[in-house]
Formats: sequence, structure tokens, C-alpha cells
Amino acid sequence: MGRLALFVLTACLSVTAMAADIIKGERQETFGDVTVHYNTFNSTFLTPDIAKSTELVRSKNQGVINVSVIKDGKPLTAQVSGSVKDLTSQTVPLKFKQITEQGAIYYIAQFPVDQQETRTFKIDVKTGDKTNTISFQQELFPGQ
Repeated sequence: MGRLALFVLTACLSVTAMAADIIKGERQETFGDVTVHYNTFNSTFLTPDIAKSTELVRSKNQGVINVSVIKDGKPLTAQVSGSVKDLTSQTVPLKFKQITEQGAIYYIAQFPVDQQETRTFKIDVKTGDKTNTISFQQELFPGQ
């Protein structure tokens, strides 16, 4: 199994570990013929090899957001940007980087998770000349 496939599998399995609130069964939004999948998890769920290959920091105080864009069942290149806001309205910009491996395209960014709290995510996904926005809240926990 490719490293990125393992990364995505780890990300999908760990979503419930970070969220105490009820989440949609599938973390995705559809905009016409484009579907955006997204999830967040603590970076300690990454193996050291995956973290190194994706240039992510493994830390109990670092979260990861993973976004993929699909059109007609195939990965689609997009411009992904966004931010995460805490309960005091302090906003941290997310710096997404594109990961391409074995025909898959993912956009990942890290953010601090210093304490248990609910955060609001705002993700902008631009495909062609159209930008779609996803907003969601998730309760986050520092890792072990």
C-alpha cells in the first residue's frame, strides 16, 4: 500500500478519535459535479515515515486537515486555502500543500491544538473560476 494511501486510511480512521460531537457520516460537500472530501485528526496518528514524507510535524499539539477534490470519480487539482478559528475568535490561517502520489491529489495543512476546544474551520476550494466554501465545527483534543 502506498504511503499516501496509508496516510488517508489513517486520517479516515482517526476522525472519530478527535471528535466528541456527532459528525456527518461522510465529511464531504458536493458542488455541482465537484465533491470535496475533508477530515481533521491529530498528527500523532501519522507514522513517523508518513510525517517525514509529507513534511508534517508529529506532535500531540498539532492537528492536520486533509482535503481532496473529486470530479467524475477522478482527483482534481484545485487551489485550497482556509483558516481555523478558536472560541475567542483568534484565527489561524491554514497553509495547504499539495501531495500527489499514484494518481491521487490531496491538500494538507497543520494547525495548533493546545487544549480541548471546539474550532470553526473555513475552507475555500477553487476549481477553474469557481470558489466553493466549506465551514464546519469540530471539537479537537491534544494527542497523547
